Amino acid sequence: MRSFDAVHVSEPGLVVVEVAAGDEATALAAVAELGERWATSGPSEVWREVGEPGVRVRTYANRLAAAGGFGHGA
Repeated sequence: MRSFDAVHVSEPGLVVVEVAAGDEATALAAVAELGERWATSGPSEVWREVGEPGVRVRTYANRLAAAGGFGHGA
């Protein structure tokens, strides 16, 4: 997993989710489904890790906030 800034997990409910999938469409669909449940940053750029299969994508989410906003809530 790539490193991330501490601010992305500085409060209860904030999570960093890195998705590994066999193809870009599947990775992006998984992040989109998370965005239907929680407030997310949306998908990062898709990347590949040298020597590892598939692709990776990341999103930052607040599991305490409903989809549509990134602030505190629910």
